[in-house]
Amino acid sequence: MHIALIAHDAKKELMVQFCIAYCGVLSRHRLMATGTTGKLVHEATGLPIQLFLSGSQGGSQQIAARISYDEVDLVLLFRDPLKPKPHEPDEQVLLRLCDVHNIPVATNIATAEVLIHGLERGDLDWRNIVNPQNDW
Repeated sequence: MHIALIAHDAKKELMVQFCIAYCGVLSRHRLMATGTTGKLVHEATGLPIQLFLSGSQGGSQQIAARISYDEVDLVLLFRDPLKPKPHEPDEQVLLRLCDVHNIPVATNIATAEVLIHGLERGDLDWRNIVNPQNDW
């Protein structure tokens, strides 16, 4: 599976801790992330991560483009709902594309926990049938 990681500034440490906790599961999948988030997760876990631009510089748009081409199977987007972001419209597009392409998406740690446990159990294996893995 191809998993996208995105976190607002106030949620980056939470994303790092989440990835440390589930490093074993995540290590069996291909990861991509917006710039700073991916760098922090890589430094903390050693996991290989394809890095895009930071979210404010278009990284969310780059991931959204990958979703459009069916190159993403799961999105973990840890949002800070209390502080509006200038690039929030980009994230709305990303979330809309997840709906259009039936991509499981978590916007908080509670939902991310459910998805990661489902991923570990094989509950998301249907994505491999709908979208056979292409290695890019």
